[in-house]
Amino acid sequence: MSSKETLLARLQEPSTRNEAFAEVVRTHSRQLYMQIRRLVTWHDDADDVLQNTFIKAWQALDSFRGDSQISTWLYRIAMNESLTYLQKRSMEQTVSDNDAMAHDLAADPYFDGEKAEQLLQEAIEHLPEKQRLVFCMKYFDGQKYEEMSQILGTSVGALKASYHIAVKKIESYFEDAD
Repeated sequence: MSSKETLLARLQEPSTRNEAFAEVVRTHSRQLYMQIRRLVTWHDDADDVLQNTFIKAWQALDSFRGDSQISTWLYRIAMNESLTYLQKRSMEQTVSDNDAMAHDLAADPYFDGEKAEQLLQEAIEHLPEKQRLVFCMKYFDGQKYEEMSQILGTSVGALKASYHIAVKKIESYFEDAD
């Protein structure tokens, strides 16, 4: 029995579930946080989304059959939680609020990037949610379109188009910043 199969068995067994889930949290927190942070931008909000991700995972443990890897399952939950957060935030903010948020990015104590990195983060912040998600998954995480298609439930062609459009918008943002 592999270590993944052993972990899955421990997650399914009520007497070992808590300990096994604590191991999952320790193992995957940092990677999930970084993926969430690329979409959510702000540290405190990313922490909240990460916590919600693990809460949802805990609540759904009985339905996890092990058809996919635990990391893929958690990644999908994290992306859904990130999108839910972004949708909620977009309903609460106007376009000018987004501009102010991008401008204030440099003031975030957890953001220490150079000017180009700051411009990239601002450009990503201005992308529509779906394009932002696709861009981050491809550019930062190196996800293949086929993997993204499974996670997002979208065709490979649509994902390629979203990524291409996102790249063009980011390039345009850089040109306008000069």
